[in-house]
Amino acid sequence: MPISVDRLEDEPEEALALEEGTQPYRILQFLAEHPDLAFTQSELAEETDINRGSVGAVLSRLEDRDLVRHKGRYWAIPEDDRLAAFAAQHTASAASTDDDYYES
Repeated sequence: MPISVDRLEDEPEEALALEEGTQPYRILQFLAEHPDLAFTQSELAEETDINRGSVGAVLSRLEDRDLVRHKGRYWAIPEDDRLAAFAAQHTASAASTDDDYYES
């Protein structure tokens, strides 16, 4: 459903409105799990199982939204409270699927 251009201009962008399972989500998730490390595009492609040609475009879009930072060939998650919350939420979600609460 289309929206008016005024609405497009006036509404804030939901910076962390990333759909789970998408390439941007997978890259951000991986970087959030390793906040003290920086990775090359090749390393990110290998670790996230995303085509290397797609990783560069995804990183550029994430950088435009201030969700990643880079210096030279290396990319990392920025120091940002929103991203810390994202990482904490992901870690808690992953832990809840790994626990043995439901095992006999």
